[in-house]
Amino acid sequence: MRVLGIETSCDETGVALVDTAPWEAGEPAGKGLLGQALYSQIAMHVDYGGVVPELASRDHIKRVIPLINQTLKESKTSLSEIDAIAFTQGPGLAGALLVGASIAKGLALSLNKPVLGVHHLEGHLLSPLLANEANIQFPFVALLVSGGHTQLMDVKSVGEYTILGETLDDAAGEAFDKTAKLLGLSYPGGPAVSKLAETGNPATYQLPRPMKHSGDLDFSFAGLKTSVLTQVKKLKAQSDEPFEEQKANLARGFVDAIVEVLVSKSIGALKQTGYNTLVVAGGVGANTQLRKGLETACQQAGCAVHYPPLELCTDNGAMIAFAGAMRLKKNPQLAQKDWGFNVRPRWPLDQLE
Repeated sequence: MRVLGIETSCDETGVALVDTAPWEAGEPAGKGLLGQALYSQIAMHVDYGGVVPELASRDHIKRVIPLINQTLKESKTSLSEIDAIAFTQGPGLAGALLVGASIAKGLALSLNKPVLGVHHLEGHLLSPLLANEANIQFPFVALLVSGGHTQLMDVKSVGEYTILGETLDDAAGEAFDKTAKLLGLSYPGGPAVSKLAETGNPATYQLPRPMKHSGDLDFSFAGLKTSVLTQVKKLKAQSDEPFEEQKANLARGFVDAIVEVLVSKSIGALKQTGYNTLVVAGGVGANTQLRKGLETACQQAGCAVHYPPLELCTDNGAMIAFAGAMRLKKNPQLAQKDWGFNVRPRWPLDQLE
């Protein structure tokens, strides 16, 4: 079965085509990815310091069809050879989601093909399985860490997810972006803060580790962001010169704090479930310091940690096509020709039907 995936939940327009045919027992799942195309809107939103929903929606309209054509050309596949279409139904920006949903449904109607709405976070969660070298077996713990979400999930199988813990306020990626603004760094904030932190002194600022010892697996990052704000105000009250000198040290203090909490809670989730596999997905999963921290901690705990390829950490069509294909392979009855559409901007992952 060949599944076309369309992702338009935020500021990346992604399209990909996967084929379930090569997936046999013991073979790498990545063989099924036939082609993909991605367009990022970062350059358009950078002047605003964040994503402008209306601009994002309009840009998706311009990009989706050319990206579909590019993907089909790369995979040497015609529209008639597509067996099903998967699209991001939620969560995300309502207008952006509607673009992908309307194109997916319209295309499916014109081709008389089945169409499936996919949960954006399920796409992220399953994306590490796309890596050729990944030999991930269910069940496992998943750390979903991005600009809008920070969650620990008990993943028993495709479609069987239980939330073990989640953020009570800001997501980790949101905290990165807000800290970047406080430090006068460019958008997107995560990579900028991470790079600056590499030159910082870890001993200068010992920022709080929110909820590290809370006894549960929930997160809270609003207080950490406030601590950075407090330090910035103190430095600026002296003069701009000390602030500029201390930017790298503040970035290092922030990154060390957030990584320590994420690592601690992830190891706690592995101990609570008794699993020995951790899967990390989402944009913050590309963070160098987080990967190093998780790899060290998992090695000490005798557990394995897996990530998607770096190019699949951000939003992309491959993860949507892959999640759709895995769902259809598990339950072929999901392949319905239902061409009316709705989107779900707010959609908890553990409420999947």
